Amino acid sequence: MAESSSLAGKAAATPWRRRLDRWLPKFSLVPSGLASLIFVYGFIAWTIWLSLTSSTLLPTNNFAGLRQYEVLFQLDIWWVSVINLAIFGILYVAICLAIGLFLAIMLDQKIRTEGWLRTIYLYPLALSLVVTGVVWKWLLNPSLGLQHFVQSLGWTGFSFDWLINPNMAIYTVVIAAVWQAAGFVTALFLAGLRGIDSSIIKAAQIDGASLPRVYFSIIIPSLRPVFFSAIILLVSLAIKSFDLVIALTNGGPGYSTWLPAIFMYNFGFNRGQIGLGAAAATLMMAAVAIAMLPMLIAELKERRDGRTH
Repeated sequence: MAESSSLAGKAAATPWRRRLDRWLPKFSLVPSGLASLIFVYGFIAWTIWLSLTSSTLLPTNNFAGLRQYEVLFQLDIWWVSVINLAIFGILYVAICLAIGLFLAIMLDQKIRTEGWLRTIYLYPLALSLVVTGVVWKWLLNPSLGLQHFVQSLGWTGFSFDWLINPNMAIYTVVIAAVWQAAGFVTALFLAGLRGIDSSIIKAAQIDGASLPRVYFSIIIPSLRPVFFSAIILLVSLAIKSFDLVIALTNGGPGYSTWLPAIFMYNFGFNRGQIGLGAAAATLMMAAVAIAMLPMLIAELKERRDGRTH
């Protein structure tokens, strides 16, 4: 009797235990979900609302429509920031892709020191952008860094003053940013190269295809998803760039290296124009969302094709 009652109790408890096992992981995600809903999406909605108000030093709820955006588009310093972002973003993405692909192809040749080289290439990624900015600020400082070192060797006519040249300062940001991210792109391409079926390459070589032809006709086209992911990640990083610029140039000389993130911070916090800063932040969020949209569409399409097949 005792044994049969025990079995009956276990059978009765089994449905509850199954429900508990099914719902407990979902309940454990509730706190993080609420935190994301409030502190991420809630603040995004609040930022958008502030961009539609007349907020200055303190937030207000006085609806002003698109007035802040009209003021924003009339400011020359905003368009300087946008142009700088275009220069920085295009060069940053293009150079990172070129260096990353080249280094990945070199590492894919099964060289002995591959492990050491991978560590060296990925080392900059372990440093914060602030540290990267400070180090490159020392290296590019005309009185302390590269120019001073070369002139001390006897080449007194050598000049490399990009850091203090308003027309060239934005390119120092490109140099530092590429140094930081090129190793990460290399790792992405190397993983993509290692995932290509070697039998396809061998078949092409048997057919008489040269090594450059194999890379340009087979290997590089096969890396299209890696290119796609790397471009989207780099574009989003470029749009959000802030700490590297602050540490390297602090937006100067003048405002020659301002980016939209620098504009948003200065107007929103330093100049007491919260509504204008929120408008800039909203446009940045829209730009990041547009950059991420192709990845989302591709993922949804892949899932739909997977279900179809």
